[in-house]
Amino acid sequence: MSTPRLVAFDLDDTLAPSKSAIAPRMGDLLVALAERVEVAIISGGQLAQFTAQVVDQLPETSTATRARLHLLPTCGTQYYRLTADGIDTVYAHSLTDDEKQRALTAVEEEAKRLGLWESETWGEILEDRGSQITFSALGQKAPVDAKMRWDPTGEKKNTLREAVAARLPDLEVRSGGSTSVDITARGIDKAYGMRKLAEQTGISLDDMLFVGDRLDPDGNDYPVLAIGVTCHAVEGWEDTAEFLEVFIPTLPQPA
Repeated sequence: MSTPRLVAFDLDDTLAPSKSAIAPRMGDLLVALAERVEVAIISGGQLAQFTAQVVDQLPETSTATRARLHLLPTCGTQYYRLTADGIDTVYAHSLTDDEKQRALTAVEEEAKRLGLWESETWGEILEDRGSQITFSALGQKAPVDAKMRWDPTGEKKNTLREAVAARLPDLEVRSGGSTSVDITARGIDKAYGMRKLAEQTGISLDDMLFVGDRLDPDGNDYPVLAIGVTCHAVEGWEDTAEFLEVFIPTLPQPA
């Protein structure tokens, strides 16, 4: 592709290990990239996760560079920008109370029926993220190694997703991270978020590059590939760092 005007990233296992802070190396690279092009992060996580994992870890930089960072939690149903005063809300579209309650009930009942409701967990299993209900099989704060062991093939998570989707035909039910299932309004996935990003920034999808670790057909990054956005696949944050170290020098120097 020609030089992209915006580079977007998945968060967990693309910029950092699941639910973990980015490494200083990655922070330096994100700032170096934002000095040259617009940078977006789009994930199923909530704003607090973006803040703790990324924003709070970035090195000091100019207000102009920070302004080129776009945060799209819960697959773009929320959109935030960084300003000199902190984090500014562009929009946030929440589920109704009825939708939230039906989603919480369905995912808990189906997880228990399928034997996927674990007794030993790290933090909350169910989370109301405003525009998204998230089920995390081992809890929100589970260590990465435990999450990798729980469902290495994705079979458990996909079985739960299918069972919950059958009960909630008016909502979108997707496989999320390594142990999670996300429930949002219909039509919400990362393709939705990328289209909203194009709408808000005026940058065409053809002028964007997306980097993610789950671009396989069952992965939660695949919808971005399916709408024709140029994508670069990685297998972990180290892959992303190595890619950026080669890619950034090819971009125009900052003014």
